[in-house]
Amino acid sequence: MKHLSILGATGSIGTSALEIVRMHPDRFQVKALTAANNLPLLSRQIQQFMPDMVAVLDEAKARELAEMLTPGVRPEILSGPSGYAAAAAWEGVDTVVLAMVGAAGLKWRWPPLRLEKTLPLALKGNLVMAGDIVMAKAREKNVTVLPVDSEHSAMFQCMLGNQGKDVKQLFLTASGGPFRNTLKSDFSGITREDALNHPNWSMGDKISIDSATLMNKGLELIEAVHLFGISHQNIQVVIHPQSIVHSMVGFVDGSVMAQMGVPDMKQAISFALSFPDRLNTGLSFPDFTALGSLTFCAPDPDRFPSLSFARAACEKKGTLPAVMNAANEVAVQAFLDRCIRFSDIFNLVSTTMAAHTCIDNPDLSGIIEADRWAREKAGSLIK
Repeated sequence: MKHLSILGATGSIGTSALEIVRMHPDRFQVKALTAANNLPLLSRQIQQFMPDMVAVLDEAKARELAEMLTPGVRPEILSGPSGYAAAAAWEGVDTVVLAMVGAAGLKWRWPPLRLEKTLPLALKGNLVMAGDIVMAKAREKNVTVLPVDSEHSAMFQCMLGNQGKDVKQLFLTASGGPFRNTLKSDFSGITREDALNHPNWSMGDKISIDSATLMNKGLELIEAVHLFGISHQNIQVVIHPQSIVHSMVGFVDGSVMAQMGVPDMKQAISFALSFPDRLNTGLSFPDFTALGSLTFCAPDPDRFPSLSFARAACEKKGTLPAVMNAANEVAVQAFLDRCIRFSDIFNLVSTTMAAHTCIDNPDLSGIIEADRWAREKAGSLIK
């Protein structure tokens, strides 16, 4: 049996992970949960999975959560960065699921890398901001990092049984989001509701907007560079509207292996939790006869410059990826808050990146400072 700590239990990844646990109680036990604000959902999760401890945003949230729990259900409740760190390092936990969105709290995410644990990782922000540091620390401490994103899980699955030296190219698939056929001249009129209406996937707000701008593919491209030790020049982004092929790997002999399935995160999450085994997720196979065909095309860099931003960050390295990530988080939140237009997201990220004086080979404090600077800069541009 695996003993889990799920950081970000109330988000889309966290709730899917807990669904896998619910389906296979003989395989998993939840020891710790964390969440920021969604206390009603967290309280229901506590009632169902009975963790030893939970961590929330602050002391006020901790008191509020304690009042919501029924008598007899009293896990240890901690709060703030120290509480999140405690959840990651909780006694008896062997698998830490990092399922929080964005870059907040980068400092306290290191406990799993100081311990010899399995680390299912759904945090693009961690690898985008500090991929070199994260992967070096993982190798040093013998931490097994397993990708949870469907695209990277697909690549990982395709590489199993093959030698790394034989991998020549990665094909990172993208649905294209809800605006793959929308004219650039119409971008300024896109509403929050339009952008959240993803045609294939059910995701949280931030990830849905990233999908609409294709920034999610930019972040995933950088993530793949660090996870698989491959140059961004050997990663091709391919628009695949049906979202059946989750990604592909090309080998030196010219063969290409693809991992396919219906567009549902439970398969990738289940594989990361149960690796090297596979579990019954209840998902059906794609109906290939009904699909008729699977189509692919190149992304349009003029309408969706996010991929260009990501490749520039890969080339420059240093603190620029952290700046790109932070500026995008600020821009996406401003759009969700109806403070800027959809088209302004691209301008805000580009302008912030251009204004940054990049620091080469930064340590963690340098990355965190670059993140702080970028948020302040992007915020000032919005004002």
